[in-house]
Amino acid sequence: MKKKKELPRPYAAPTKDTRFAGTYEVLVPVPGRVRPQRVPLQFESLEHAERWIHSADGREMIAELLSGS
Repeated sequence: MKKKKELPRPYAAPTKDTRFAGTYEVLVPVPGRVRPQRVPLQFESLEHAERWIHSADGREMIAELLSGS
């Protein structure tokens, strides 16, 4: 039985932009893109970023990114 390829879930990672050093960002894997789409928000900690992913606002913004809007 073959495994179906599923899209990875959104995840939080340290920001690579030196202007926002010490913060975290949320990355959303999008079908058809090599790199994940970056959510245009910065978070103070990993916990805040992960909490945002599961919030109503986070789910709404992630759905917009996945739909291509």
